[in-house]
Formats: sequence, structure tokens, C-alpha cells
Amino acid sequence: MTNPYNARGGAAVAALNRMDEWEANLVLNLRLWCEGPAGKSQARQDYYNAFQEAEADRAWQTFESLLSKIIRTASRPLVRHEVGCNCVGSDECVFLHLVRTASDGHLNDAALIATLLSGPAHAEHIALMAGEVGTAIRHIHKPFSPANAPNEVRLH
Repeated sequence: MTNPYNARGGAAVAALNRMDEWEANLVLNLRLWCEGPAGKSQARQDYYNAFQEAEADRAWQTFESLLSKIIRTASRPLVRHEVGCNCVGSDECVFLHLVRTASDGHLNDAALIATLLSGPAHAEHIALMAGEVGTAIRHIHKPFSPANAPNEVRLH
């Protein structure tokens, strides 16, 4: 981040260790995906550990499509921190906020947030994909409890 033009997207605005687990994992998967094939493989494994193969394929493809679309249509390069860095940059935080807002069901707001990363012509499509990504990543990190067990019988 020596170029001051790119530094504005990398300014630290949050910390991974102060986020919900699914949020931190989303930022880490963004970073890993940007690292190349080895990183993509590592991020992809989250999906295959949580879903059956067909569903994992679909969820992973949506994640990849979302990031590809953002990177292809961005007005400037997306700035990120190193995989092991605890800081969360402003571009990473905007991405997280986009996914959180879309997966909470606020697609109009998510489309507005998407314009911070991409052009307005792509915002609605990006918001829809972000909603799917958020739903998947939240499912991956859904804590198991007996109340979530599918075959549970509760007497009291």
C-alpha cells in the first residue's frame, strides 16, 4: 500500500478479532481468494466442510462470481490487508457490510453499498449475489446446539 491512491481503500477501520466469527471468516476468504489458487482452495474448503457437494459447488461459485464481478467492474483496485493481518481495511469492511446488509434482506440498501465498490449498472446484481453469499457463510458458522438438531424431541 505505498501508492496513496490505493491507501484510501486500505485504511484500517476494524479488527478481525472484534467481529462475529462469520464476518471475520468472510474477510479472510476474500483475502485468500485474492491470493491465487492456493488461497482459493483453502477458502473453498469452508463450503465443502459445511455443505453437501452440489450445494457447496453452487455456494462457492456464487462467492467466486461475486468477487470476480466486483473486481472486474470496480472503479479502482480493491485494497486488502495480508491474510494474517488483524486489521480490516475500508474496502474489506464495505464488502462485509454489503454482504451483511444483503443477507439481512435489505437489497435496496445493499445495492447502494455495492456502488461504493462497483458501478451503478452492476449494483443490483452484486447485491443479489451478496445476499446468497451472506446466507451461505452464516450457515457455515451457525453454531450447533441441541435446539438446532433436526431429530430432537423436547419434553420440557
